Amino acid sequence: MDISFSVRLPRDARSLPLMRGLMRQALEHLDAKPQTIEEIVLALTEACANVVQHAGELDEYQVDVAITDDICRVTVLDDGQGFDFDAAAAPEGSPLEAGRGLVLMKALVDDLQFVRSDDGRHRVVLEKRLRAEPKLRLLQT
Repeated sequence: MDISFSVRLPRDARSLPLMRGLMRQALEHLDAKPQTIEEIVLALTEACANVVQHAGELDEYQVDVAITDDICRVTVLDDGQGFDFDAAAAPEGSPLEAGRGLVLMKALVDDLQFVRSDDGRHRVVLEKRLRAEPKLRLLQT
């Protein structure tokens, strides 16, 4: 079974629990492993919190979710200024909150991308495998 949905949310900290709950329920419905659910929810929370905290004058942002049997893909879109990932990552010895969320997201998911699309929107794309190993495929001769 596949689940996909798109949500437009106010750029407000109160939107974070709503998004966490939606993601958690979708993944639980698909019987994802509890640890995998927690990792995806935490990475999503960080991505959304970054928009809420840093996206400037925006009134809202969008989260697109696509979950298949094997992959959970989450895209967080905003119209903010964007940033350079390498420059934003916290250097050694910097305060705990400075760029640590980006490092955390990268550690929690299998693929993390920061993309500026042709329409000027910024996308943070999180992908996480839902199965530890790929399915076995029998070769046909």
